[in-house]
Parts: sequence; C-alpha cells; structure tokens
Amino acid sequence: VVLDCCFREDGVAYGRKNFQWTDTYLPQPELEWLKSDLQSNDLRTIVFVHQRLDVSNSHGVKNGGDVRQVLESTGNVLAVFQGHSHHNDYHEIQGIHYCTLAAMVEGTGPENNGFSILNIHRDGTLLLSGFRRQASYQWESHT
Repeated sequence: VVLDCCFREDGVAYGRKNFQWTDTYLPQPELEWLKSDLQSNDLRTIVFVHQRLDVSNSHGVKNGGDVRQVLESTGNVLAVFQGHSHHNDYHEIQGIHYCTLAAMVEGTGPENNGFSILNIHRDGTLLLSGFRRQASYQWESHT
C-alpha cells in the first residue's frame, strides 16, 4: 500500500506555491479507503509513505496517530517504510516495524548515497539490505 500524505491539514494537495514540508496530512477519504482496503482481506501488508508515521514532530504526518490506529486495527500490517527526515531510524509500535530510510542522495559523491533491497520471505520475515549510508535490518513476522 502506498499512502499519499502530500496534503495540507486543510485538505489542499501540495502544489508549487503552497508546499510546506512540515504540514503533511492524510485526508479523511484516503484514511477511510485505507481502513476499508486493510479490512477487506487478510493479506500481509507493507506500507510505503514519504513522511513519517511514527513521530509527532515536524517530520511526522499531523494525523499519524489516526493512521497508525487504522494500521494496527487489522493486525496484518508487517511494516511501514518511510523517509522525510533523511536519516536511518527504526521504531516498533504495536507490532508494526517503522523503518525510516536514509536519503538516496544527500550531498555529492557516492559515499553520500543510500539505497536498499527488501526481501520478503514467505513466513513474513523481512530483510532490508542497506548499501552505503542505508542501514540493514531484519525482522521476524508478528502476524
């Protein structure tokens, strides 16, 4: 599942002249779609989103707590991969892995790049192999 939190809290989508990186929000219709989508099946799910869902600071989605509540409600979300803060970080919240990826490019030269490959095993184990500035992680499935 890919979430688009590039909306201001007033529901206006980002554009060239109204962009504010600290005002990120998942609109209510998308939140309702997410809940419906997760409840409609029992498949293990991985979520991708640019902004962070695991923090309540300037890098976090303003209604991230509401989004996490939906993710936690079905018990089938394995992990959330996110960015926005440009640094490796990891939290586990209610059995869901929140992995913040390093920026792909942060300065000049290959030593300032980061990328990863995600392997998803049938048993739900996730192996993120990080390269250059990206950390590596391995998590067992809780679902």
